[in-house]
Amino acid sequence: MPTTPRWSVVVPVKRPEVAKTRLADLAGARRAELARAFAADTVAAALACPDVVDVVVVTDDAQTATAVAAAGAVVVADEPAAGLNAALRHGADLVRRRHPDGYIAALSADLPALRPEELATTLRAATAHPVSFVGDAAGIGTTLFAVTRAETFEPRFGGRSRATHRAGGAVELTVPDTPSVHRDVDTAVDLWDALRLGVGPRTAAVVALI
Repeated sequence: MPTTPRWSVVVPVKRPEVAKTRLADLAGARRAELARAFAADTVAAALACPDVVDVVVVTDDAQTATAVAAAGAVVVADEPAAGLNAALRHGADLVRRRHPDGYIAALSADLPALRPEELATTLRAATAHPVSFVGDAAGIGTTLFAVTRAETFEPRFGGRSRATHRAGGAVELTVPDTPSVHRDVDTAVDLWDALRLGVGPRTAAVVALI
């Protein structure tokens, strides 16, 4: 393991035509643009986190790939095309080749209010556990899944993933004063709460047009 914990973060980004469908009534024709903005702000925050050595984005969306690559992320195509967890494992395979003894965290792409310092605090807490996760603000899903040994990277995102991760033996992290790590955005109410926390510049720009 590294002497000073440094994390590789894997972010899966869906094709915009299938992303954030519950925001269709609010965002209208800008739904895809909003989903891309969420992802760009999430990746930017992860790249700015002092505990993160690199960010790997798994996506087949060309616009997202161009934006996050320009920001400094490593981009790989979703070659498995077999869902979220397969995409994450694909990204983790690249991380293992780049950093065989590194730490790996899977991060949701819809955290537009994410703060780099809150992510750092959370990742530091994760170093104490072989496998851990962060539940979403609703207490149902998962926003972050972290391992300190690459071979244990088996994310179970989707549906009631908080319960699934707990049942699989992952430790749930409850780190004080890190609301932005929990605040994923699936609905209009979620977005209003993210705006209350303060979203990144790309999300703010799109919201201003809705």
